[in-house]
Amino acid sequence: MTIKPDLTIPIPASLGAVHFVGIGGSGMSGIARLLIGEGHRVTGSDVRDSANIAALRELGAEIAIGHAAANLGDDVDTVVVTGALWQDNPEYRLALERGLPVLHRSHALAALIGGRRLVSVAGAHGKTTSTGMIVTGLRAVGADPSFVNGGVLADLGVSSAAGAGELFVVEADESDGSFLLYDTAVALVTNVDPDHLDHYGSRDAFEQAFVDFADRASELVVISSDDAGAVRVTERLSHERVITFGEASDATVRLHSVVTDGPVAFSVAYEGVDYSARLRVPGHHNAVNAAGAFAVLVGMGFDPASALAGIEGFSGTGRRFELHGTVGGVSVFDDYAHHPTEVAAALAAARTVVGDGRIIAVHQPHTYSRTQAFAREFAEVLERYADETVVLDVYGAREDPVPGVTGALVSERFADASHVAFLADWQEAADHTARIAQAGDYVITLGCGDVYRIVPQLLGSLERERG
Repeated sequence: MTIKPDLTIPIPASLGAVHFVGIGGSGMSGIARLLIGEGHRVTGSDVRDSANIAALRELGAEIAIGHAAANLGDDVDTVVVTGALWQDNPEYRLALERGLPVLHRSHALAALIGGRRLVSVAGAHGKTTSTGMIVTGLRAVGADPSFVNGGVLADLGVSSAAGAGELFVVEADESDGSFLLYDTAVALVTNVDPDHLDHYGSRDAFEQAFVDFADRASELVVISSDDAGAVRVTERLSHERVITFGEASDATVRLHSVVTDGPVAFSVAYEGVDYSARLRVPGHHNAVNAAGAFAVLVGMGFDPASALAGIEGFSGTGRRFELHGTVGGVSVFDDYAHHPTEVAAALAAARTVVGDGRIIAVHQPHTYSRTQAFAREFAEVLERYADETVVLDVYGAREDPVPGVTGALVSERFADASHVAFLADWQEAADHTARIAQAGDYVITLGCGDVYRIVPQLLGSLERERG
């Protein structure tokens, strides 16, 4: 079993020297970066090296590759873990034996936030981009917030930073209920599309968690007017101040006139006035994300025109339609999309900018439970939005393998099998992709596991095929 956060554990008054088990992820590395900035000694470990780890080492962190009890020094005061760890992790077990405070990363983040005015961004999809847009908009209007995001902001090159202002903006994780830990002032709910039912058990329980999250906000709730789950959550809220955003006619911030031919352009109507913008990122879903970020800023009292102009400056986050290279006219992108709704949004956005080229999706299903539950939905959106699809095997993450659940569950549900290939071997997948790619095509890796690691193989295969 993986580690589940115990939200009742008290947070130590002082964290002291902190050891991170699984330090390389965007969220964990972002928290570690801020703790280093506050003067804490930081050590950690992860299963593989990465750019995040290299950046932390430059700041003074001592990080081991591979998990081992020896990584946990005698001078460690607090251990921070990610929910993706198994309970038999040797560093986790040794920390418990020593009686050290073992905190879920959400507790460490709560300690960093302290008593600052917190903007928490939650939702099944769009959290990272929406958080980035809010941070970009706030910085543009001079607010200088601290933030911890689930992805690197392209303009800043980091997933977290300490600001001088009173505001703190976080991507709040609903997957394990830890978003209920924070003392939120402003809650943004991007959508409540059913996910993580392995944790919650039912759609109703999943939605109730969002009701609880939103109603706990001390100042304001901003929530989608269009997403069916969000509408049901809104109907159950008791909060005194709720701002809705979206394309619904009765939305407080109404999105309209969306143009997706290239970087997306749109208008929002708010308090009888229209405000227009053109973003630097493509896709209808990003117009929706921008409307939510705008609703947060105007709800907090910032000037509407200045807020939207600030959001226009957002240039994306890592692993969200991120270009990694072009070989022989074939461009290779990576995207974090791992739910059917997200895959549809990512591929639809790509369609608006690919021109006459085709889209080749390289899809890595994430977790056995999600693959089993949504295999048909994944097949439908991949077949609808991509011209060709390569399906890899399942990235199990925190789950044990389930007999019979492989990437073939997705590929076998395509109506036309001639446009899909299930290839568990990554080199075979990269070579197949290179053979079918043509100049002008976009190859897009999709998934929140380690599918980004196939990108160098894809580029290498393209070099051999087209170089």
